Amino acid sequence: MDVPEPEQTPFNAVQAQTSKLARQYQANLDKLTPHTTYRWIGTAVLLMVFFLRIVLAQGWYIVAYTLGIYLLNLFLAFLQPKFDPSLTQDEGLEDGEAGSSLPVKQDDEFRPFIRRLPEFKFWHSATRAILIGFVCSWFTFFNIPVFWPVLVMYWLVLFFLTMRRQIQHMIKYRYIPFTIGKTRYGQN
Repeated sequence: MDVPEPEQTPFNAVQAQTSKLARQYQANLDKLTPHTTYRWIGTAVLLMVFFLRIVLAQGWYIVAYTLGIYLLNLFLAFLQPKFDPSLTQDEGLEDGEAGSSLPVKQDDEFRPFIRRLPEFKFWHSATRAILIGFVCSWFTFFNIPVFWPVLVMYWLVLFFLTMRRQIQHMIKYRYIPFTIGKTRYGQN
């Protein structure tokens, strides 16, 4: 039995190329996954190039501010647990999902810290955002004249207030989102 070939239309050709590019992109992401340090170094270099572009061009401050707000939101999602214990406590849900809260007493059962935004997705989103911001900094349409010191001060105030609130939340519910300083068992 012969299977008829699908009709060749421009839409099918574009869809085939898009699918091929998406597979190649995913294959490259899969190769980068285990190289955490190199990925973050590359992102930091890209961010420095973006900042250098903003400083030398003396413009596109709105683009930089927007990128800063977005990166701050990503960082907060990275620091927060997937299942927020304050929401469970506020709603009065004692027996929610299994493993949905962090231990609050010394004798509570161990529950691992699961991030709201995993590290790889954090890196991927941050890198894409920096690339988009860099591309936007080459279009004069995005160069909106603003008094940049106000944006810098507002972002710093927002950062410090938000981080203070996040750190208070971490202290109250006794969780540390980083492996630095945590007790390690079974190491030789």
